[in-house]
Amino acid sequence: MANLQIKGIDDELYIQIKELAAMENRSISQQILFLAKEYLAKRKKIQTAKSPARALLDLSGSWEDSRTPEEIIREIKKARRSTRRLKDGL
Repeated sequence: MANLQIKGIDDELYIQIKELAAMENRSISQQILFLAKEYLAKRKKIQTAKSPARALLDLSGSWEDSRTPEEIIREIKKARRSTRRLKDGL
């Protein structure tokens, strides 16, 4: 197994890692390894997940309808119902 030495770590970051390691009953080295593995696993999931923009683009062009736009508009208008409440205005 390879060894890794980290130099120049900020004191505050070291304290946070040390406290976290103590709470998790791990050594500092074990905690660093755990955090690195956890980060890389999450990063891989994020990279393979579709972004909202990609999901929307995948949907574009998926609507198929043989009606013309005018026929669709006519059907929408025909399905609308007026209510008594709005008949006389707000």
